Amino acid sequence: MRKNRQKTSKFILPVLAGALVFTSPFSTAVFYPTSHVAAAVTVTYQLVKKDETIVTSGARNVTYAWVPSDSAKPTEVLHVLEIDLNNPYIQLNALSGRGGSVTSGQSVTEMVKETGGVAGVNGDVFGTGNEGAPMGAQINSGELVVSTSQLKGMYAFAVTKDRNPMIDEFSFSGSVTAADGNKFTLSGINKSAYRTEPNSGFSHVDALYVYTNAWTAPERPAKSDTTPTEALVVNGVVTEISVGTQIQTAIPDNGYIVRGHRSAADFITGHLKVGDTVNYNYELKSLTTGKSYDPSTFQMMVGGHTLLLNNGAAIPFTRDVNGVSGYADRARTAVGYSKDGRKVYLLTVEENGAREGVSLKELQQMMVKLGIWKGVNLDGGGSTTMVTRPLGEFQVELAHPTSYGTTQRQVSNGIGVYTDAPAGSLKGIVASGAKTLFIGQQTSYSLKAYDTYYNPIDPNGLKPIWSVNNSLGSFSNGVFQPARAGEATLTVKAGTAKDTLPLEVIGEKQVKRLIIDPSTTALQAGSTISVPVKVELMDGRQLSVPAASVKWEFVGFTGRASGGSLTIDSVGANASVGYAIARYDGFGTVAVLTPGAAASLENFENTTYNVSFSGLPAAETVGSAAITTGIPGRENSKVLDLMYDFTSGSGNRFAYAHLNDGDGLTLEGNPSSMTLDVLGDNSANYLRAEIIDGNGKTHWVDIARQINWSGWKNIRVDLAAQGLKGPSKLTRLYVLNLEQDQDERALQGEVAFDNLTLQYPAGVIDTVNPTIVMTVGKTQATVDGQSAKLPAAPFVQPGTNSNYLPLRFVADTLGAEVKWDNKAKRVTVLRGKTMLELWVGKKDMTLNGVRQPVAVTPIVKNNSVFVPVRLISEQLGQKVEWNGAAKTITIH
Repeated sequence: MRKNRQKTSKFILPVLAGALVFTSPFSTAVFYPTSHVAAAVTVTYQLVKKDETIVTSGARNVTYAWVPSDSAKPTEVLHVLEIDLNNPYIQLNALSGRGGSVTSGQSVTEMVKETGGVAGVNGDVFGTGNEGAPMGAQINSGELVVSTSQLKGMYAFAVTKDRNPMIDEFSFSGSVTAADGNKFTLSGINKSAYRTEPNSGFSHVDALYVYTNAWTAPERPAKSDTTPTEALVVNGVVTEISVGTQIQTAIPDNGYIVRGHRSAADFITGHLKVGDTVNYNYELKSLTTGKSYDPSTFQMMVGGHTLLLNNGAAIPFTRDVNGVSGYADRARTAVGYSKDGRKVYLLTVEENGAREGVSLKELQQMMVKLGIWKGVNLDGGGSTTMVTRPLGEFQVELAHPTSYGTTQRQVSNGIGVYTDAPAGSLKGIVASGAKTLFIGQQTSYSLKAYDTYYNPIDPNGLKPIWSVNNSLGSFSNGVFQPARAGEATLTVKAGTAKDTLPLEVIGEKQVKRLIIDPSTTALQAGSTISVPVKVELMDGRQLSVPAASVKWEFVGFTGRASGGSLTIDSVGANASVGYAIARYDGFGTVAVLTPGAAASLENFENTTYNVSFSGLPAAETVGSAAITTGIPGRENSKVLDLMYDFTSGSGNRFAYAHLNDGDGLTLEGNPSSMTLDVLGDNSANYLRAEIIDGNGKTHWVDIARQINWSGWKNIRVDLAAQGLKGPSKLTRLYVLNLEQDQDERALQGEVAFDNLTLQYPAGVIDTVNPTIVMTVGKTQATVDGQSAKLPAAPFVQPGTNSNYLPLRFVADTLGAEVKWDNKAKRVTVLRGKTMLELWVGKKDMTLNGVRQPVAVTPIVKNNSVFVPVRLISEQLGQKVEWNGAAKTITIH
């Protein structure tokens, strides 16, 4: 946060980072958790191995499909890092935040890169309402950097120095000893404030804690409901004491802070003096066996959550799992080990696109099928991340998408995989490059090499020879450009070494939905529109389609497409609508553009009205809203700045910027959309606008379902879909932090707004709605009571009992535009905001880019295209009536 804000001393229980689940209303909408559990049908699952790659000697990455017996349910994907502890070169260790900090979150990728690892997953649950320190214990290379919390049923994963894995519930005990021999109980090391269990006590009240330089947060800790008394100890000697305030001297590597409250503060002031020696000791104790452990006997430890498996079987949860969305479908991370203790399994389940993730009970089933003996749940949801180093590569990369796509959440810690194998000789080569491609996309491939320990080596000196089977495209100088869909194998040879890479070129048959997200829908000559295209596949994957793979058709205007942007050259005379049709491998979708003027609503440069802030819950929400200068990226112009702090609130939380003291800005007429520049804070919060229309109806308009960017970004907001009855008023811009999955989002942040612009259509896209009456077997029809001649008579197709009619006549009469592609046998119908496509002999159609099944298909008869009357008419928004006695078809 750039600016000072009001502080609050109210103690709160930290929210665990693991997807809280509630059914919570906000505005007029309610979100509900999803589940794979059916009400009446028992669904069984199979775990099917799909892929396996070696990461390093002793570590491999295996991908499984979790296939349901009910085909209506999605197939989920499980990723497993299998670690062989018999391998002398492989090691596991805890990952920390930036520079070893336990309070400075970092992505798993950066953690692994910073420490020289070859793979890793996220670890412990952590507080998002405080410093973000791990809730459980953490041991790095034998050093305890965070102690356990006094919470019930929280298990941890560890590996001992003699390479034995453990999963157990531990407690912490210790003491600080003064030079005069007096001792005081030590409650913890590097801990955020929390509520203890089962007594719901305040963790830092009347307690003594130690903080090392691994704690980099400004307070030790915040929101503890205590006033600190502290002593700085360097090389075992007290060098500074502060009563009632925090010591400001930086903690050196060879030092630590002793922090106390009440009787613990009395111990510090009564028994510790500058120049005196002091020491502290501690141990961990198993709550299941009673055995005590010196933390230095462990190589590593990372805290987890509920125990999932014991003795190879699923067990009742050891802790309430509602705090980690245990009964909902979410991304998951877990760790377990085999019965003989020689294999460790690091697991993640994807949640992205149509892949929903799994409940904890499903995760238990997965782990049982893998043969895991004992396992514990780690942080999931938006935290779930796995990174691996592909064979032959020198750096790690995401093993699968996160819940945010390629964005990784900043997490408190993780489990890293390391190798200390010596340099070996050349063992093999690897073809490195993308496996999933699009037609027309140019993709470069390179040669990588690895040694006898499966670690990367420099491939210089090797001369690769490339080839691709199946004639899917052309390959030249390491660049492959597919020309058609299918599967192929890329082969590279260098000397006697050889490697293959399976290639998948996405085709039309795999597409479920094609999506265009234009930056504006204004049809104006000379304008340039960003038109990114995405595809959702039948298996749930969502991918961006390269601009080179998209073919464009324009109706109502002329234009050019290049690099993901569309430039409108000219608009047809009297054109009331323009259609930008994007196709991938023949599968199409449309962006509907309408001519109209753009008008500036507000750029905040010459405002004469007031902007104010309010929050909900009102008493706990802190923030500010102001028109100001100096915001990064807009240093020399004025913007609307909104800062918020939800850390003391509960439930759904709102931070409002009221425009014109709530009277709002007038939106003249009926704008179709609004564009605005937004400075994002990457908080994953919800960004919305409140508009009150001319009838007094309040509309809550989505600006962004998730603020998942930093820096300035231009956003288009669809207002046409709101059905505003103008003139309307934009009254508030606001940030919303929903109670459901609240741990996935930051509780503090700052956003800013600039350049609010309205776009107006020339008018409503007019469509005619005549009443058409036709009779089976007759070419005579009526349109609004007037006689009309059909090019061919409607008929009933034998075997289908479906009425067929000539498409061209009906489309023309309804004011639609029809295009026929003879090669593809595809008919395209454009009417209003609808694009309908059907294929002769194909039981599929698309409606605005979404594939849908059809029972009956178009046919060609006497060089005319005939379509099922009910299908074509109802998809275009008309009603169809059939009079069996008179054999008449009425469309109206």
